Amino acid sequence: MATLFSKKWHSYKQDPKSLLLFLLVCLAACITMIALLFIIGYILVKGIPHLTPELFDIKYTSKNVSLLPALVNTLFIIVLSLFFAVPVGISAAIYLAEYAQRGNKVVHIINLTTETLSGIPSIVYGLFGSLFFVKYLGFGLSLLSGACTLSIMILPLIMRTTQEALKNVPDSYREGSFGLGAGKLRTIFSIVLPCAIPGILSGVILGIGRIVGESAALIFTAGTVAEIVPTIFSSARTLSVHMYALSGEGLYINQTYATAVVLLIVVIFINMVSNFIAKKIGKNTIKN
Repeated sequence: MATLFSKKWHSYKQDPKSLLLFLLVCLAACITMIALLFIIGYILVKGIPHLTPELFDIKYTSKNVSLLPALVNTLFIIVLSLFFAVPVGISAAIYLAEYAQRGNKVVHIINLTTETLSGIPSIVYGLFGSLFFVKYLGFGLSLLSGACTLSIMILPLIMRTTQEALKNVPDSYREGSFGLGAGKLRTIFSIVLPCAIPGILSGVILGIGRIVGESAALIFTAGTVAEIVPTIFSSARTLSVHMYALSGEGLYINQTYATAVVLLIVVIFINMVSNFIAKKIGKNTIKN
């Protein structure tokens, strides 16, 4: 390792531009890491001392400002949003990567639309969800309206990451499968998709991160009722909306930091589980 680094450093010394670029990249990486550690450390220092048993009571009151209902609602809306978005996103990506002809105008329009949807602010999604799901379809301020809105938000992300993951699967795998007599559909589901699952899960992880951290769209669609939803047609608040509500009141800043700690732990736990599953599936795919 040291020998390799010394060789690279020697080559960088011979080319000042490469050395400057290398130093700038290292500086950018260090700044990013320091900023991330500072944010995480600040949240933990400010929030951990205020994690009390009252914050995890089943019922929310103005005295305990329990975050447990919001936590349960967050898990519900994650599952419901992924239930809508993942099948559609993966199916669309399979069509674009495996069936659609290259240079097709329809494919170009779909890709352009997907990129455009990725850049739309969340508040616009919230207004659309409020007009379409809440009022036009009659879902009202409910978990279902929020999940439908979030599924549209994360759909472009899942589509693009799945499409790139499918493209990264070597064509030799497909050719070998065709040579053994397998059809197109069987090749996709038996060979291509298992190899692309780690990349697909990366997109799902990013989608979960956006769901967990979203508040603007959910205020207009899911509402802010601080109780565990009895049905998907009931109004509910998630952890991010719960944090927004507490900070807006200005009376529960310490509890807001404690909620941020729980939200951070939830995101890290979901990422760890997803990465573990992706690595496990990847190893099994290589062995088979």
